Amino acid sequence: MIKFDIRSKSKEIRLSILDAVYHSGKGHIGSAFSCTDILIALYYGNNLKFDPDNPTWKDRDRFILSKGHAAVALYAILSDLGYFNELELKSFNNGGILGEHPDINIPGIEINSGSLGHGLGVASGIALASKLDEKNYRTFVLLGDGECYEGSVWEAAMFAAHHSLENLIAIIDRNGLCIHGNTENINQLNPLERKFESFGWSVETVDGHNINKIISALNNNGNDKPKMIIANTIKGKGVSFMENIASWHHGEISNQLYIKAKTELLNKYNS
Repeated sequence: MIKFDIRSKSKEIRLSILDAVYHSGKGHIGSAFSCTDILIALYYGNNLKFDPDNPTWKDRDRFILSKGHAAVALYAILSDLGYFNELELKSFNNGGILGEHPDINIPGIEINSGSLGHGLGVASGIALASKLDEKNYRTFVLLGDGECYEGSVWEAAMFAAHHSLENLIAIIDRNGLCIHGNTENINQLNPLERKFESFGWSVETVDGHNINKIISALNNNGNDKPKMIIANTIKGKGVSFMENIASWHHGEISNQLYIKAKTELLNKYNS
């Protein structure tokens, strides 16, 4: 297990995200801050089997970022772990290997993603292949809650339960906001827990900014069922003027707001 201090790692990764988006001139910063602690729990909490020196290691666990628009959060972590040079973050969206959405030319990325509604289906297929091939790797996938409007998510949920994919662990970043506003005002998702339970999943709801709670949930399997973790989060978590504001789904950061956000993260952020 990689040793790390939770509070300092949350701050460090958020600062990397902020710098990348600021220098890029645009980015999905609210969504990235929303899922930062989930990704930290995955990559630093002894949950994923991976090797930065051998990204295609056949026995690695697979992780799919279905909410691909938040890729800059994953890039910050992959860079920190040594998948690629941290200088790549400085050219995010500006001619380097790191674009707005993940693609398979980036070390540590399993699939091209960003078109919402596809990740859970792909992850279910990978998990089934693992079982058919009698392999021991697990498949993890992170979805956005607005993404759950897509019918393909529920088709995949039925498929995964039908095939008893206990090696599949999904997480929903439940921040309650999408680009158009509050998810419950647009097309109500609740009761989300009961919906996945009715589809045959083991479901656990956690505080999506409590890294220890997320790690614990990831370590509790669903027995013979796929596991769904609903992580309640705050869009823009860590920067007060971004928190719970739908308009921070995507955009640019002025120099004044960049300085303000950086000061908050350096001095006030509590994970």
